[in-house]
This record gives sequence, C-alpha cells and structure tokens, in this order.
Amino acid sequence: MKFRPLHDRVLVRRVESDEKTAGGIIIPDSAKEKPMEGEIIAVGSGARSEDGKVVPLDVKAGDLVLFGKWSGTEVKVDGEDLLIMKESDLLGIVEK
Repeated sequence: MKFRPLHDRVLVRRVESDEKTAGGIIIPDSAKEKPMEGEIIAVGSGARSEDGKVVPLDVKAGDLVLFGKWSGTEVKVDGEDLLIMKESDLLGIVEK
C-alpha cells in the first residue's frame, strides 16, 4: 500500500535504540522506552499560509528526526507500526 500524509503531516518509522547500556548491561524489551528518534518515510504537500499559498515542509523522506515522547498517532501500514504527526511535533533533524 502506498500512503501519503496530508498537508503538514509526516509519516515516521521509529529507529530502535541499542539493546545494551554503555556498561554492557542488556536491556530487555519490557524495560525499554519507546525511541524518540525516527526516519521520515513520507511527507505531506505542506501547510497553507493565511493567504492560501502552500508552504513546503522543512523535512523530506529519509531525514532522521527527534520528536517528543508522546508525539504522533500510531498506525499500522502494511503490518509495520508507524507514527503520523504534524511537522510542528518534530523537535529537529539529526545530522550525522
């Protein structure tokens, strides 16, 4: 299935964190917090300004982003758990 978010929304896949701490302790799945980092899968066309023009989003597919712990709405697309959120819920782009 192909999915494209509307307006200023983005589709994000969570990036799993390491399963070990810096000291080598393995963290079980039940004790892990949900990651607050993800990869942009798809973006909407952009938000509308007050004069009706479409303002493009600052992020694009493939960007690695940070977002708030409780941001977005969880959805399943092709059996994969993804998040839909507004661009304003994103905290920033991770540059490596």
